[in-house]
Amino acid sequence: MRILGVLRSSVSIGKHIDYYSKFSPSPLSMKQFLDFGSENACERTSFAFLRHEVPVRLANIMKEINLLPDNLLGTPSVRLVQSWYLRSLQDIIEFKDKNAEEEKTTYDFTDAVIKILKRHNDVVPTMAQGLVEYKEAYGTDPIVSQNVQYFLDRFYMSRISIRMLLNQHTLLFAGKVKVNPAHPKQIGSIDPNCRVKDVVMDAYENARGLCDRYYMNSPELQMEEFHGIHSFIHSFIQDGSPTVVYVPSHLYHMVFELFKNAMRATMEKYGDSTDYPPIRAQIALGSEDLTVKVSDRGGGVPLRKIERLFTYTYSTAPRPTSMEARAAPLAGYGYGLPISRLYARYFQGDLKLYSLEGYGTDAIIYIRALSTESIERLPVYNKSAWKHYKTFHEADDWCVPSKEPKDMTTYRSS
Repeated sequence: MRILGVLRSSVSIGKHIDYYSKFSPSPLSMKQFLDFGSENACERTSFAFLRHEVPVRLANIMKEINLLPDNLLGTPSVRLVQSWYLRSLQDIIEFKDKNAEEEKTTYDFTDAVIKILKRHNDVVPTMAQGLVEYKEAYGTDPIVSQNVQYFLDRFYMSRISIRMLLNQHTLLFAGKVKVNPAHPKQIGSIDPNCRVKDVVMDAYENARGLCDRYYMNSPELQMEEFHGIHSFIHSFIQDGSPTVVYVPSHLYHMVFELFKNAMRATMEKYGDSTDYPPIRAQIALGSEDLTVKVSDRGGGVPLRKIERLFTYTYSTAPRPTSMEARAAPLAGYGYGLPISRLYARYFQGDLKLYSLEGYGTDAIIYIRALSTESIERLPVYNKSAWKHYKTFHEADDWCVPSKEPKDMTTYRSS
């Protein structure tokens, strides 16, 4: 009887995945997040939106997980991640037909959301471990690697978006205290007047603490701020410092990663020297973009390695143990840059690297200056996505240069 119940349950959840995956996710703008979280924030409205939208986002990416190679899906870690997603989808679907007007319903829903957030805390390292298990058992394959890269960009972007929705709900409605005493001006996780300089300094100080622990020293920071002088810009300046409507924790994550990389490159290039070149941070506000540039003189990387730095599991540092992975090591997991780029792209920005091999690297974060332009970038499961996994990659339509140049003397006419 118990086995029969499990089978019925799995068939039922499969039907739900099929149903919700037919809907496309509904991207929200930063302005919509703000407007919703203002003084008129309504828990029942949030509940009504999330009980449909969260299953849609979960089901879209769960459909895509199943397109991965069977051997990868069979690893213990990936199966564990799938089980978390299934349980979370079931938890939300339980509220599908419940009455939003009943206080117990909204209370139980918020409680379920908190449990889901906790359940998914370790999704990133667990999925990373699944890739390690797959590679150790089956080696690497270029086509599989390409598909996995495509999938993980979409999987982690989906995760960022789902956590954004759930965090906003819990921060706004969980508990009786509606104002976060640590961040009284924030609306949920969003700061309507995020002082970029403060976040950059916070990230630098924490990265510096790590660097001091590893290398017994660290580079200094030089910071500059620039902003336009026309009237449009004035509303985005506080005490002479550029501000933006943004999620400070997302910005912190990106800048912290860039500082870690810049510090490691600098310390390893200059070794035991007591005089390290400083790291420079520049913040610029224009009419469309707020830009943060982090520059180092750590020797740079060759052009052919730039895109590889955004490949999951690629790292020039030794991979940390599972215990170290939870303690935010200075380097080693290979996920820092690709996930930082996803945070930047989530609200239509970007993160780019420009390197001068032999000198240093410039890393640039682009953020939309206007909250109306900061709109979620969300993956959707459709035929285009499906084709990406099923298409056999044909030979390149550009010549691949050989290692040795041809001996042109063999082509001379007699």
